Amino acid sequence: MNVALVHFWCDERGATAIEYGLLVFGIALAIISVVMGVGSGLNSTFGSVSSALGSTGSMCQVNPYETVPC
Repeated sequence: MNVALVHFWCDERGATAIEYGLLVFGIALAIISVVMGVGSGLNSTFGSVSSALGSTGSMCQVNPYETVPC
């Protein structure tokens, strides 16, 4: 029993897997935060472009092949 406990205590194979798991978690967290930041910036930019285009005049679709100013 004592020998098995010593082998279990000295075994470091699981520690490497946990370290890799924490490393992957940190990288994923960094990627998610960057994507969220870039996404909100792009949403703001596209909103500005959309409002600028909307104020210049809109196009109405008469049929699937033709659009005319409203």
